[in-house]
Order: sequence, then C-alpha cells, then structure tokens
Amino acid sequence: MKRWWLVLGLAWLSCGQHPLDVLVFGRGSDSVGLDPALENDGESFKVCDNLYETLVTYERQSTAIRPLLARSWEVSADRLVWTFHLRTDVSLHDGTPFNAPAMLFSLGRQFFADHPFHQVQGAFKYWKDMGMDEIIAGMEAPDDSTLVVRLKEPNAPFLSNLAMNFCAAVSPTAVEKYGRDYFRHPVGTGPFRLVEWRKDERLVLERNEDYWGEKARLRRLIFKPVQDPSVRFLELKTGAVQGIDDLNPELVPEVQADPQLQLLIQPGMNVGYLAMNMDRHPFDNHLVRLALNHAIDKQSLVDNFYQGLAQAAVNPIPPTMWGYNDTIAAYAHDPERAVELLRQAGFPTGFDTELWAMPVSRPYMPQPDKIAQAIQADLAKVGVRAQIVQWEWGTYLDKVSNGEHPMALLGWTGDNGDPDNFLYVLLDLAAAEKPAANIAFYRSEEVHRLLGEARRQPDQALRAHLYRQVQELVHRDAPWVPLVHATQTITFGRQVRGFALHPTGSHWFHQVFLEQ
Repeated sequence: MKRWWLVLGLAWLSCGQHPLDVLVFGRGSDSVGLDPALENDGESFKVCDNLYETLVTYERQSTAIRPLLARSWEVSADRLVWTFHLRTDVSLHDGTPFNAPAMLFSLGRQFFADHPFHQVQGAFKYWKDMGMDEIIAGMEAPDDSTLVVRLKEPNAPFLSNLAMNFCAAVSPTAVEKYGRDYFRHPVGTGPFRLVEWRKDERLVLERNEDYWGEKARLRRLIFKPVQDPSVRFLELKTGAVQGIDDLNPELVPEVQADPQLQLLIQPGMNVGYLAMNMDRHPFDNHLVRLALNHAIDKQSLVDNFYQGLAQAAVNPIPPTMWGYNDTIAAYAHDPERAVELLRQAGFPTGFDTELWAMPVSRPYMPQPDKIAQAIQADLAKVGVRAQIVQWEWGTYLDKVSNGEHPMALLGWTGDNGDPDNFLYVLLDLAAAEKPAANIAFYRSEEVHRLLGEARRQPDQALRAHLYRQVQELVHRDAPWVPLVHATQTITFGRQVRGFALHPTGSHWFHQVFLEQ
C-alpha cells in the first residue's frame, strides 16, 4: 500500500499535477549518509533535521534552547553534573521505546571506547570536533527516565551542543540490526520517517503517524538532488519541485518579480573561506599566506557572485554573532603588496599549486565554480598558478579532512549560535587531528589556551573578550583567506506555507503545508 501511494504521488508530479500533502524539495546534492553521529555535511543534516530529535532544541527562529526529548534538566552548583528528565511518551520509528538507556546508547557509542558500536572508521567527527571527549567525564542512566552526564570541567556551550544533530537519539535496535549500514536505514523519533532512498535520484520521507507531538502536515517530503543551480530553478518554475535552496543570486530579481514564487531571506550565520594547508609547503610560510590574503579581491567576489546578498569577510565568525571583533582591519586587496611578500618568502616568480573547489553549491557559496575561477585569476596576477581541482562532494569532504589539498574552498554554517562552534571546531589545534574540521591544520597553543578558557567561563561578556583575542591571533597568523558571509535564502512556490528560516540553516518541515 505504501509503495502504491508513492508511485501515485510521483505520477501526479510527472503529469504536472501535485497533491497538496506532498512537497518535493530540490537541493544541490544528495545526502552522504543519514546517521547523525557520522555525518558532517549540510545535505545529510538537511534530512536528519526531520528524522531525528535531541534532548534539547532551538526556538523556532533563534538559537535559544528549549526542551525536546528532555522534559526538564538541572545542573549542579559546580556546573559539573547535568541531570536530564526525559519524556516517557516517545517511541522510535521502529517501535523501540525511547528512554534513558536508548539515549545513553545514542551518546555512549560516541563516547565509550568499549561500546560495541564505537569502532567505526572515520566516525563521530562532530563529537571529536566539538571536543566532547574533553568535556564529558561520564554518563549513566539510573532509571528509564533519567540521564546523568558528568563533565570534567564546566563548559559554557555544553547545553547548546546537545541540540546539534550528532547528539540525536537513534534506535539501538536498528543500529544493532544494520551495523555499519545503519546510515542507510535511519531510525529516529522525529516527525518523518524514511521510506525510500534512491541515491542521487530521490530521498522520500513520510509522516510519522505515531509521532509523540503534533503530527507533520505533509504526508510526504521528497528531497531531489539537482546539482546545476539553473536546472534546479527551472524545476521550481515549472512546478517539478516546490522549493529550492542555494539560489543563484543572479536569479533573485526574477524570483522577486514572479508572483508564483516567494523568496525568504535572513542574515546568514556562516562563513565561506579559502583554507591554506599549513602542513604543506609553501603554505607553512607565513608570508605566503599573507600574500594570498592581499591577492584575492573579496569585494569583487561579493559584487559579482552574490548580487549584494553577502558581505566580504574579515574574521572567521560572522559580524552578527556575539564576540565578533570589529576592531580588526581587513587585509587590503593589494596585488603589489602580495608580489612583494612572495618575493620576501623566496618566490620571486610565484609558484604552482592546486585550488580545490566544491562541486556543489552551498549556502555560503552558491557558485563555487565561478568563485574558484575568479580566485584563480586573482592569484595568477601575483604569480601563483593554481589549477582548479574538484571531486564528488562526499569524496571532497573526505579528502580535505585528511589534508590531501594544498588549498581548498569550504565554509561553515553555525550549529548553535556560539562562537565556540566556529573558532574551536574550525581553528583549534584539537580539530586538526585527521579526519579534521580544521582543514588549514593551524595549530596555535595560544589560541587553544584562550578557547579552553572561554569554554570554562560562564560569563558571556568575559567569553566575548576571549574570542576577540582569538580572532586577533587568527588574523595575524592567516591560516585562511576569510571570503564571505552570505545571506541565507530559500525559495518556494507561492503555495508553500509554514517554513521558517533558522540561523543554523536547519531545514525543519514539521509545520510546512501547501495551500490551494
């Protein structure tokens, strides 16, 4: 019966009709996987947002924390013991009861070295990158509705971290059944469940009729990968899909002029950057890294490829985030200065290298091909001859996290509204351990000390002061060329209602519906 409804729904789509309880969403790439503890890419989390839930979550349009699978919690006076009181009316998609042992399994497989599902090659990148092993001393489930987490030291971002996808509840039954293939057979507690996944063709979710809360208004949610942004937009115009993200900024005027379309816009909590691999020559040379910061015309990138929906970046965190250091002056676009710095570094005629570029559009970089070409041209003007290299998206992420690149374009959308989520995850020396999120392989003991102190400090004003110091050091050492902070956009047909942009870039379709 379920298969029949899917075939009927897709047949309606193919003949230009569309049921009002089915939404097809076009995106730039397929998910890499659907195990929230293993994935670290936005296309995977875009689906996981709708399959899984965490102990706590964010408010609908802010990063303020509210309860979800935990009804309530308390923390000890020394801020070391967190006790979570869990909901008792929740089941996982496969009928497994959600309880404290299930939550302990979900977090424990990432934490306990002797857990039967801990030894997974390249696994638990987010857990590692967020420094959870350095934060948590232990955890236990004293009864079915209570989870206790003990910390090694006070940690200010801890509660916000628990709202992130990697801390979601998964089904112990499903993990035990599927083992290493669980990422293809996800089972959570969320408002949708997976019914079909044809790689690079479609990924189909259906409403979870046994959901513990208010049920989703859509019966089906279909994610369709369409890599070419122009083709993706054409499918939206023709009604083959009802929503798309990562809109080519050049198309914004056309969207705004079309009464059949709607454009949602919000300042982006993101950064797009060029990372220089400091483990590889010549990017171990500080003068070379400074030269590239002067060589690249960031404002030209904003003007030509973002149509005003971005601003040139100075720091690794966006200026809308607390703790941003607005006293730091950007490196001026100065090709002559870049040539002189390269001469001082021992490269009077420049050098040959590779510039790795993403194969798919991302929220922080909707036209990576064109941006790579523009950067390539800027570098050529100062004698740096860069060959552009691209890989399939999942392969690209694997290779850059293992340091195979000389230079690579990448970016980040903040997960929890805390500067720690940018600065620690992307630039701390602990994050330079392969597979690394710190793909510049920048290792500063002083930055590490300041970030550790900021994590222990409960006072936000003092934390902000420490983060401003970190940004000064990163600016001085120049492991990146920070490029842009992009405005977040999403485009729907006029009949789509109920979607809210979120600062984290999360795609929650729980309250979305289509009207006549």
